[in-house]
Amino acid sequence: MILEIWWVWLAGAVVLAILEMIAPAYVFLGFAVGAAVVGIAMWLGLVLAWPWLVLAFALVSLASWLVLRVALGVRQGQVKVWHRDINED
Repeated sequence: MILEIWWVWLAGAVVLAILEMIAPAYVFLGFAVGAAVVGIAMWLGLVLAWPWLVLAFALVSLASWLVLRVALGVRQGQVKVWHRDINED
């Protein structure tokens, strides 16, 4: 199966990193880190069945997204707080 080839995971990581540059939201970057970690682990000799690879990808992606969210935080101006309602006039 194609998901059991290490360079496919690394190529997917590169594609996801490029998507992150096009649409910066730190979502694709978490997926790129997950794919890169799985690809490097497979390159180093970790051999798992594809369902376990997908699970490892999902868990590493979630963990990296959480770390990125804590490290980078919420950007200024990302959340709009309304102090006055236009319907109150």
